[in-house]
Amino acid sequence: MSKNRYPRLLGLLPLLGTLLLGGCNMTLLDPKGQVGLDERNLIITATLLMLLVVVPVIVMTFLFAWKYRASNTDAVYTPKWSHSTKIEIAVWTIPVLIIIALGYITYKSTHALDPYKPLESDVKPITIEVVALDWKWMFIYPEQGIATVNKIVFPAHTPINFKVTSDSVMNSFFIPALGGQIYAMAGMQTKLHLIANQNAEMDGISANYSGAGFTGMKFKAIATSQEDFDAWVSEVKKAPKQLEKAEYEALSKPSQNNPVELYSSVTPNLFQIIVDKYEGMKPGPKVKHEKKEKEVAATQGMDMNSHSAAGAEE
Repeated sequence: MSKNRYPRLLGLLPLLGTLLLGGCNMTLLDPKGQVGLDERNLIITATLLMLLVVVPVIVMTFLFAWKYRASNTDAVYTPKWSHSTKIEIAVWTIPVLIIIALGYITYKSTHALDPYKPLESDVKPITIEVVALDWKWMFIYPEQGIATVNKIVFPAHTPINFKVTSDSVMNSFFIPALGGQIYAMAGMQTKLHLIANQNAEMDGISANYSGAGFTGMKFKAIATSQEDFDAWVSEVKKAPKQLEKAEYEALSKPSQNNPVELYSSVTPNLFQIIVDKYEGMKPGPKVKHEKKEKEVAATQGMDMNSHSAAGAEE
């Protein structure tokens, strides 16, 4: 009975693997944009190159164990064996060649997929300014003069120039189906260039823990036709809410499970205003302030010396 048990267990392994991976969403392996497609190809290429070492090692482990088992009396017994030039060449040359190939591919792909590098296209790009808040995403369309919360819409086959910052702690802006991931930091502006190759509704997430509401910090990214995008912009422009100073102050307060919000207008240069409000945290201006304070102190000292000298003359 025990002899039949193990083959049955082995037969259940594929089913077990299916159950374990059944809830996985292979978004990274099913990209909707060119950047995501290039990143997927890089992941697959790197994995296959590494498997050139891993698979033979696993296979030879079982072969060696079988060939040199205790019951195999035909195996050559060489207890004093210690060196083989052929084996040394194989175990060093093959991994070195794989590392060189992998290094070249990774170096070339990394520079080609630089998030700050604009995408080449004959279509005029659209700019979307991203602000990470606790715990929601705010999006500003400076060219259209509108803003949204937890939802972005953009035309497919059109480059998207994302400008990203934070009005709170550090976060990470990520649309897995389009590829790329960039940090959002207070007082700083990062960039991310993406494009959708087809119409699709995608999930956007925060990929960096930022507090109690982190798990609900999700948004929808919808790629559509140019006509539908123009119609959506016209619809947003009719929204009753306007993203003025008071509205933004209320929006920037920490909150969880935030619904989609649409704003028909937005305070001019709001994105830059948010970046500049943390100007005092940067080391550059601080050094300038210290230098200015020293200059003022030196000037005051000279004035005091002048007054003292004048008093002595009197």
